[in-house]
Amino acid sequence: MANRPDISKHILTVLVEDYFHVGAFEKLIHQQNWGHFEPRYRQNTIKALDLLDRYGAKATFFVLGWIAENDPALVREIAERGHEVADRGFYHRSVRSLTPDEFREDLRRSRAALEAASGRKMIGYRAAEKLSPEHDEWVHQILAEEGYLYDASMMPTRNTPPEKRVLHEVETKFGRICELPYATIDTGLRPLPISGGNYIRQIPYTLTRRAVRRWLERGSDPFVFYFHVWELDPDQPRISAASRLNRIRHYRKLDKMEWILNENLGLYGSSGISEYLGLISEYGSTVEGQTALVSLYEPEAKKRGRKTPVTVIIPCYNEQASLPYLSNTLRSVETTLNSAGYNARFIFVDDRSTDATSRILNELFSDKPNFSIIHHDENRGVSAAIMTGLKAAETEIVCSMDCDCTYDPHELARMIPLLNDADLVTASPYHREGGVRNVPNWRLFLSKGASFLYRRVLTSQLDTYTSCFRVYRKSSVEKLQPRENGFLGVAELLGLLDLAGGRIIEFPAVLNVRLFGSSKMKTLRTIGGHLGLLSRMASQKWFGKSRTIKTSSTPKADSAVSGNLAKG
Repeated sequence: MANRPDISKHILTVLVEDYFHVGAFEKLIHQQNWGHFEPRYRQNTIKALDLLDRYGAKATFFVLGWIAENDPALVREIAERGHEVADRGFYHRSVRSLTPDEFREDLRRSRAALEAASGRKMIGYRAAEKLSPEHDEWVHQILAEEGYLYDASMMPTRNTPPEKRVLHEVETKFGRICELPYATIDTGLRPLPISGGNYIRQIPYTLTRRAVRRWLERGSDPFVFYFHVWELDPDQPRISAASRLNRIRHYRKLDKMEWILNENLGLYGSSGISEYLGLISEYGSTVEGQTALVSLYEPEAKKRGRKTPVTVIIPCYNEQASLPYLSNTLRSVETTLNSAGYNARFIFVDDRSTDATSRILNELFSDKPNFSIIHHDENRGVSAAIMTGLKAAETEIVCSMDCDCTYDPHELARMIPLLNDADLVTASPYHREGGVRNVPNWRLFLSKGASFLYRRVLTSQLDTYTSCFRVYRKSSVEKLQPRENGFLGVAELLGLLDLAGGRIIEFPAVLNVRLFGSSKMKTLRTIGGHLGLLSRMASQKWFGKSRTIKTSSTPKADSAVSGNLAKG
């Protein structure tokens, strides 16, 4: 023990956030969808707490206000285990994207949630993204004005003087505030971070181990180490839509963090920031009179009495990665539809998956009374799965959606009312009021090209013909017989309805890139298939006879169908 470095100089900080909060995925995952993902922050935070208990170590836990609002008991447990709770902001947003007033508002909201959950006063802050000492010192002014005593957000640059690369005080017109920058070493070109997180996972640990020891031996400045709780979770869901660089940044060597922590905690121990700064006695008391924030999204039923039944069909093929996200999403969708006056029933059609889809479907949904699962005995394709669900549905209003939620299924509440004047309502990202997010340009080119050709053949002049996100009038489509069973069958079903005189309405929607797993569509085969399908439809339109079905445009069908919709 005589050669052991001074453990009082080792400060540990823990960032409590989930895999879907991180900056690497911010362009793919929007805050409004956080509640749809499988949450893992609780189990990972408990794992971190247990690890610290094993070594008798203490830390400062920077917690998102969003987590404090959704799971106040977890924040309370962090405090009760003897650790400091500090502020990470309410949402995981870059301070640079906020105005000073927006930053102040976010700070106050997160502080209220964290103090209510922990029973402790918030005196410390760390921004979601690293800040620059040269450009972001305005943050110190607002923090000091709001009563915070320290910040740990600054990442030194090549222009940062040596005295500002370590713990120092910043003068503001509202008083002094301590700054604890990320730990770096001077390489002669630019400071190299050695403070933890992604840096400690990507850089060979032989180098960082030596750098940390030299830091602790060379002077009196504390070494501030950090990790995210999701870095203790190598089995977390993979966001396959992320770029290769961001996948490497987020997932590479996740299994490395736990053994690094075990080594460091065994060598050095740790303390939290307030403990190191000597602020515990004055600011560790319980905050009285605080109440938790009320969720802004608590739904309120808008309709009373009997609700209109609808069926939502979800075709599934090898979707094990998407199902936990889908489960959380459908919980919210069900609430939204109920609030809009609909009683939703859900039918999963497992199209003979070869992975764990069938097992996970049963685990997640088999015990829910308004969910049912149908299994194909062979893989038949997405269109065949939709038709299976249509025939099994016991309601006149039937919806279909993608298992990966590339369209927001909450929009069904707005799409269903349009069915009063139509036989089919289809989502369209290419509508002038629609949009696409993060979808490759080559896919957009091919899809828009297909739409151009379908407009030459069909009566319905739409911006897209291939979306699976739709609302059907069952009596108008259940007798149609598409020859194609896969992705082509989705376009063929719409085309057959068009040729039979059905009315089709587009609903402007936003198409997002697929987050989990990979697309099952074979591009070249699908292009050739569309050309063949267009040829058959053109021949049927100009030389053959369309199949006669009852639609909303067919005489004598209007009153009967309207009655069915009204009855529910």
